[in-house]
Amino acid sequence: NAVKKKKKKKKKRNMAALSAWFWSERFWLPHNVTWADLADTAAGVEYPKAGHLFTALPLALGIFAVRILFERFIASTCARTLHIQPGVARRAQPNAVLEKVFTSITKNPDSRHLDGLSKQLDWEVRKVQRWFRHRRNQDKPSTHTKFCESMWRFTFYLCIFTYGFRFLWQSPWMWDTRQCWYGYPYQAMTPGLYHYYVTELAFYWSLMFSQFTDIKRKDFLIMFIHHLATVSLISFSYVNNMARVGSLVMCVHDASDFLLEAAKLANYAKYQRLCDFLFIVFSVVFFITRLVIYPVWILNSTMFESWAIVGPYPSWWLFNFLLLVLQVLHIIWFYLIARIAVKAMLRGKVCNDVRSDIESSSEEEADTPTDSLKTSHTPKGENGTNGHCATIKARVQNHSSW
Repeated sequence: NAVKKKKKKKKKRNMAALSAWFWSERFWLPHNVTWADLADTAAGVEYPKAGHLFTALPLALGIFAVRILFERFIASTCARTLHIQPGVARRAQPNAVLEKVFTSITKNPDSRHLDGLSKQLDWEVRKVQRWFRHRRNQDKPSTHTKFCESMWRFTFYLCIFTYGFRFLWQSPWMWDTRQCWYGYPYQAMTPGLYHYYVTELAFYWSLMFSQFTDIKRKDFLIMFIHHLATVSLISFSYVNNMARVGSLVMCVHDASDFLLEAAKLANYAKYQRLCDFLFIVFSVVFFITRLVIYPVWILNSTMFESWAIVGPYPSWWLFNFLLLVLQVLHIIWFYLIARIAVKAMLRGKVCNDVRSDIESSSEEEADTPTDSLKTSHTPKGENGTNGHCATIKARVQNHSSW
């Protein structure tokens, strides 16, 4: 018993030391500011605390539940109204040999594999090809499923952007970003700012949960890391009370997200001209918000105005470093957007080499002869931005929030 008590005491000391190191005031707060200063508040004044963020977890589960109901009863009804029916892919006939090759070797066998399997099964090469095509289509989501997912994201992004913009419109720091730093970190957390932050945080927690039930994509791990990084950045800016400037960052990023989802919805509904128009609007808004407003308005405030008013400290350096990395990503992603848009306008369609291999079409692939295995295939009816809406989604979603 004495040994167990010593181990417990040692464990508690280690945890206390780890907690003290992680929550070091010298890292999180400006000079001569302590956590106690932010804890002893006047009546009716509340500063951000790490414990507040736990509210986002049950809210995330609630958002996830709302999403399920929304997709089942609202989005699905809208899809059927637009004649997007739940599709059932033609299933490949059971075959243990081909299933083993499909799951453990390759989903797209080359001519050498096809010839070997043809001889082994005494099948024609064309029949083996068809089996693999049908098997791949089994794992692809239907257009109906993708429409419902996009409609949910469109609805949330539009609502949260509308709320955030209306809230910031009445906030002094939207019109004078120096207000983000006057009196910092002694800035009270208002109910509106708290709700904005916690709802955004809960949404990205819900995306982490829903990744395990959503359409399985090849970028599963990358997106999981992205959602985790987004959650970390939102939490980080809340804990050290950079919530004012953080709200500006979130609003700027939300401005283009719902437009991308709207373009995808038009794409799935086969409203091609509307898809093209929405994609152009998305591209323009993305450029204005991420490559003009963000660096000129927000980075200028976080790097120069805050330096003059508050002065640098360790978490300030980290925060600005992460925001600069974000700006580099904006430039890279916009280059990809512009390249695909220009190629689409010049050719009238998007070639297979720039189509997303993450959100590929769920329509059954057409039969292709054996000697054209290496020829790129464009699904019937693809023109304009029909191919690149999914591509942009796959690429831009990796930085859609923070």
